Amino acid sequence: MNALWLVAVPAVAVVAWAVRRTAIRRPRLVTRALLVVNAVLFAAATSAAVLALTPGPAGAGTTAPAPAGTGSAGWAALLGAAIAVAGSSIGAAIAVAYTGAAALAALSERPELFGRAMVVVGLAEGIAIYGLIVAIILIGRA
Repeated sequence: MNALWLVAVPAVAVVAWAVRRTAIRRPRLVTRALLVVNAVLFAAATSAAVLALTPGPAGAGTTAPAPAGTGSAGWAALLGAAIAVAGSSIGAAIAVAYTGAAALAALSERPELFGRAMVVVGLAEGIAIYGLIVAIILIGRA
């Protein structure tokens, strides 16, 4: 599996470089191609969600319950935890980017606003912590 990443990362870099070169010469072609790729990825994600949410065949009900973390709910909880951490981290990064830039601009003109500016930036950082807490709760239930 590790060898796959060693091949995939340079391949992705080459594809990104080719897309950038083509975007400079023919932007409409790249826009159409990216829309097609997005549509295919959306269809694949939708079908994966439908398969994940569709209940499986009913069993006899006489089997012993599986240990925590080994059933079908285990992977879903871990996937939810990963999505929670990733989404909250991306949201926090965007929030800190805007609030940090605004805080620096305000501090350059009025240095006495340092405390207020850092509180706003800290609130933006809290978004990532909330995602981490949700992930810990989900992993605990997996």
